[in-house]
Amino acid sequence: MRKGILTIAAVGLLATGGLTACSDDSGGDKAASAKTPKIGVILPDSKSSVRWETADRRFLEEAFKAAGVQYDIQNAQNDKTAFQTIADQMITGGVTALMIVNLDSGTGKAVLDKAKSQGVATIDYDRLTLGGSAQYYVSFDNETVGKLQGEGLAKCLTEKGAKNPVVAYLNGSPTDNNATLFKAGYDSVLKPKFDAKEYVKGPEDAVPAWDNAQAATIFEQQLTKANGKIDGVLAANDGLGNAAISILKKNKLNGKVPVTGQDASVEGLQNILVGDQCMTVYKAVREEAKAASDLAIALAKGEKKDTGQTVKDPEGGRDVPSVLLTPKAIYKETVKDVIADGYVTKEQVCSGTYAKLCADAGIS
Repeated sequence: MRKGILTIAAVGLLATGGLTACSDDSGGDKAASAKTPKIGVILPDSKSSVRWETADRRFLEEAFKAAGVQYDIQNAQNDKTAFQTIADQMITGGVTALMIVNLDSGTGKAVLDKAKSQGVATIDYDRLTLGGSAQYYVSFDNETVGKLQGEGLAKCLTEKGAKNPVVAYLNGSPTDNNATLFKAGYDSVLKPKFDAKEYVKGPEDAVPAWDNAQAATIFEQQLTKANGKIDGVLAANDGLGNAAISILKKNKLNGKVPVTGQDASVEGLQNILVGDQCMTVYKAVREEAKAASDLAIALAKGEKKDTGQTVKDPEGGRDVPSVLLTPKAIYKETVKDVIADGYVTKEQVCSGTYAKLCADAGIS
C-alpha cells in the first residue's frame, strides 16, 4: 500500500491482506468448493467514467492472473437487458463467484438473487445494490468523497474571493446509490453555507446514467436559467465536470468558475493543471480491485473472510460485510501523487501543451 495515498477506513481492518478466513457451513460455499474456481465480473459501462475500462478491468485482471484463477470480465455498456444476459451466461458458464457493478438496484437485485439461488457467491463492487443479497460490498467511503468535493469547492471559492457565490449542482445518476451518498457528503458541507446565506443555492439537476453529453445540455440550461450567474459548480465526477467546463468555455467563463470532479481521470487532471477544474477526488482503484479480488477468490474457492466492518443496506435493513477505502482530494499541487501512485502515467497527463504545466506542478 502506498503511504500517504490511501488507507482503509475504520473498524479493525488494517489492510486487505489482513482479511481473515472464517468457517461457513452454507450449502452454497460447499458447492462452490466442489467446483473449479471461476470469477465473473460485470462492469457497468465505458462512458460514465473511463475508470471502468482503463483502471478496474486492468487491476482486476492483474489480481486474478496473479492468483491463477479463471475469470470472465464483461461490460454491460449501460444496457440492463445485456447486464442480465451476461449474468445468465456467466452463471450457466460455471462461475463460482460473481462480482457486479449494478446499473440500478432493481436489475442488480434480480441478478444477485438468481446467482444466490444457483449457489453462486456474490459481491457488490463499488455500488451497493439496495435490497440486494450480495455477501460482500467493496467500495470507498462515498459520503467522504462528497464531503471532499464540498470542501474543495468551498476552498476554491474562498481563494477566488467569491462573495455570496451562486453554486450549481450536477449530481450523478438518480439510480446510483453512490450518487446519493456523494450528495449527502457535499450537502453536509454546503447546506450550512446556504442556510447561513454565505452561499446561494443555484440550479440543481441529476444527470441520468452519468451521461456526459446530457450533462452539457443540462448545465447549459442551468446557466441560462441563472442568467449566466453561476460562481461554482459541484459536479459529481470528472466527466460531468468536463461537460460543465465545455459550456463555461463557450461563455468565456472557464477558469473563473470553480468546478469539482471525481475519479482523477487524465482529462480531469489536465483540467486541473490548466486551471479550468478546481479539484478531483482520487480513489485508488488498484486497492479497491485488490480488496474485491481477494474476497472473490476466496468465495470462488468456497471460503469466506471477515472484513471487520459492515454497511447498513437502508432498503433491505441488512448489515452487509464491507471493505471501505479512504479517498483523497487532489488539487494542482498534488496531481503528481496520482501519477506517482501508478493510476495514470506522466505520458498520458503531460503530453503536448500540458508538458510545461506538469513541470510547473512539480511532475518530473
